[in-house]
Formats: sequence, structure tokens, C-alpha cells
Amino acid sequence: MITLDGGPLSSQDVLDVVRGGQTVALGEKARAAMAASARVVERLDQADSVAYGVTTGFGALASVAVPAGARRTLQRSLVLSHAAGMGDAVDDEVVLAMMLLRARTLSVGLSGVRPLVVDALLQLLNDRVVPFVPAEGSLGASGDLAPLAHIAAVLVGSGWVKVEGRREAGESFCARHGFTPLLLEPKEGLGLINGTDGMTGLLTLALADMADLMDFADVAAAMSVEAAMGSVTPFGERVLSLRPSPGQQLCGRHLRQLLDQSPVVAFHQPSHHLVQDAYSFRCTPQVHGAARDQLEFAEVVVARERDSVVDNPVVFPDDEALVSAGNFHGQALSYVADILAMVMADVAALSERRIARLLDPATSHGLPAFLVKEPGINSGFMIAQYTAADCVARLRHLATPFSVHSAVTSAGQEDHVSMGWGGALRTRSAISFLRHTLAIELVLGAQALELRKPLSPAPGTGAILNSLRQHVPTMPGDEFVAPLLEQADKWMQEEDTRTLVASVLAPRM
Repeated sequence: MITLDGGPLSSQDVLDVVRGGQTVALGEKARAAMAASARVVERLDQADSVAYGVTTGFGALASVAVPAGARRTLQRSLVLSHAAGMGDAVDDEVVLAMMLLRARTLSVGLSGVRPLVVDALLQLLNDRVVPFVPAEGSLGASGDLAPLAHIAAVLVGSGWVKVEGRREAGESFCARHGFTPLLLEPKEGLGLINGTDGMTGLLTLALADMADLMDFADVAAAMSVEAAMGSVTPFGERVLSLRPSPGQQLCGRHLRQLLDQSPVVAFHQPSHHLVQDAYSFRCTPQVHGAARDQLEFAEVVVARERDSVVDNPVVFPDDEALVSAGNFHGQALSYVADILAMVMADVAALSERRIARLLDPATSHGLPAFLVKEPGINSGFMIAQYTAADCVARLRHLATPFSVHSAVTSAGQEDHVSMGWGGALRTRSAISFLRHTLAIELVLGAQALELRKPLSPAPGTGAILNSLRQHVPTMPGDEFVAPLLEQADKWMQEEDTRTLVASVLAPRM
């Protein structure tokens, strides 16, 4: 069990809960801190002080005083009025991540929210009750108001819940399952919805998936270099160390390990057949390395967000201060989402170029056209490259920035928004296109290596080839290609495959 004590959550913590089924509890330290901040809000309410979100309206209505008798109604009304999203539901794991991250922010004890609010949120999370959260509606400033409000609506006995693939009214769900809706105190509705937890959850999951795909990208590149009789000289540690990029060094080490002791490489090295490889082969460490460096930067930003208190206003119990500021603004996350989308488009573009060179007999150094025997009678993997090019085109379209498209909302009060929610959703959706492109390269790389027989691949690439062949057969002549690509895509997502990739890329003692 993971205990929320007000400290940060790691990426692995989120994955353990969302994908691993780990349960979560609120710690005693956090309970005490939350109770202290809730008492501050209670005193401000009783004193009838001017306190944003407690005795006033919200956003452009912040100057409207709310009478004492309406303040609890105000919090429920806030939740329901802000649950105004539309469109398809976001994935279950994203909603679970949002609930976990919102509970973590509230557990710090600077939001003026009682512990029982987090207890209710964690009850839904631990029971895997998934509120229906529409994909459209957040601008990523004042946090992810609409998506979080759709979660909070279930807590107050309204909204929608996903049940066996269908949408059920929260009221009927709560009644059937004995879940007691919350009666919110002042500030608690605002505390439940005012944060960047949607963007942070999306990017935490996306970064984990992208880290796996960068390893697959290195593996696919190594297989393509080997199959195309490419040179390993550009991947040498001495030359790559001339640029102090951690990502470049890591990619170079991966390529050296994968291609170490390759009979194919040994067969044509040294050779006069080729002085320089094309950039898509020779510059793999520079492109993949730059991508890895950007992922590392993104990890820092997203980890910082998981360690932040993203709420407004915040409550400081020491001096009973309630401060309205802007930590809910998601600009840092929006920038990162855009960067990651661009990275995926470019890594896929490099992969597609390697695919094209493997298929073209003018550039593949002895391989048959389209990697099939009797080309002409057979078309081989000709159209698989079309699919890769289509994926790249879609990724380039998705790489259009969201972060520069601020809008003016709430009657001008919120006159700069990050668009980070839309950007993060876009980034998550782009992952499948990158994975599909790499799956095609892996299938073609395997086919090409087998066409080099009697030469055999390196132990590293050979281990990957053998594993892939347990799921995807060789294609000796034309057949239905789509199932082969689909099986490769599924193979990439299996835990055993990721474990194998990690083992062949691990530093050797």
C-alpha cells in the first residue's frame, strides 16, 4: 500500500497504482496537516472574512460576496457547474492517475480540505470506480477544472460513472453501491477541482511509455544498420563523447552492445563498398540521443509537478493566511507536452527513412526489393512503408504546438491559459503512431537479417529477432501483411518483451 504523507509521488508510484493495482491510504501526518488547514478555513468562514473561494464567488465572480447560509451550497454548485466537458471519455488509467495526484496535493495540508474528502477520493480509487471524464473541456489554467469537476461530481452524488463499458448516473451508482455522497464544506469544492492533475497524470503515463519506445527505437535502428550492412564506426565511444550529451552516449552504448560480435558487421568491415552511411543510420545516436535528452528534461518538469501544491487559494495554517496565486497554471506542462509530440514525430521520421532504405535495392546493399523473394511476382513489404509514412505524417500534424494557443476566458479574468490538457491528450494519442512505425521497422529488420543468411545477426539483435519470431513469422512470399504488423505491435507491449529489451541493453560487467 502507498501512503500519502504530503510528500511527492514518483512516476513508479503512479504506475504501481494505475497499472499495478496498488492501493492507497492517507497517512496520519497528512491527516493532521489537513485538519489544521481545514480549521483555518472554518475560522475564516465564521469570521465572515473576505476569502476567495470561501466567502466569495469564483473567477470573474470573485468580487461577489456569498452569504454564510449559501457557502456550502456554493461548493456543490461549483463542482456541478464546472463539470461541463464533452466528447468521449478519457482512458480509465488517466482518470485513476488524476484521482491519485489530486489526493496527493490535498494531503499536503495547504488546501483547507478535511481528511474525509481525500478518504472518499481514495475509496473510489481503491475500488476502481472510474468517473466518466469527457476529453474536451480543460484549457490547462485554473488547472484542469472541467475534468476534475467530473470526478468531484461523483463524490457529491452526481456526475457519471463508467460501469462495464457504459455510462451510469452517479446518483444511482452511489445508491446501489452504498457510497455516501460528500457534503462539502467551504473551500472543498474548489480544492477538488483546481489543479494540474490531469495534465500531470497524462504526461506521467506518456513519459513511461515513451521511455520504453526509445529503447525499442535503439533496437530497431541496430537491426536496420546490421541488415543494411551499415558501419558501426560512427557509434564509437570516442567519437560520440566529443558531444557531452547523456542521451547520445546512452544510444551509442546501446547500439554498440546490440551489434557487438555481429558476423554480418564483421563480414563487410572494413569495406570499400560504402564510405559513409545515410544520416538515418549514421546519425541515429545524435537524433535518438537528443530525443532522450528532451525526455529527461520532461521527466524533471513532470516530477516537479508531482511534488507541487497545485491549488488556489492555498492555506497557510501557521499564520492563518489564505493566499490567492497561480500555481494551478499548467504552462510548464504545456511546453513539455509540445516538446514530446515533436520528439515522437522526429524519431518516427528517422525510423521511416531506415525502413525505406531497407526496401529499396538501390540502398539496401544486396537485399531483394521490398524484402521478399521473387520481387515483381511478390510486392513484399512495399505498402508497409506507406503505413509508416502515414504514421509519420499524422505525428507531424500532431506536433503542432498547443502551448501558443492561449484563449481568454471567464469574462477576461483568466486571460492567459496554457492549453496543456489538450496538448497532453494529443501527446498521449501520438504514442501509438510512434509504436506502429517502430513495429514496422522491427518486422522489416527481422526479415532483412534473415535474408542475409548464412550470416547470422549479433547476439543482441539475434535475441530480439528470436523473440519476435515467436509471435511474427517470416514472410517468404506475399500474404496478408496487416496481422504480422499487428502481432509485432502487441509483442512490443508485452512485459516479457520489455524485460528482454532491458536485458540486452543493460551495461555489461
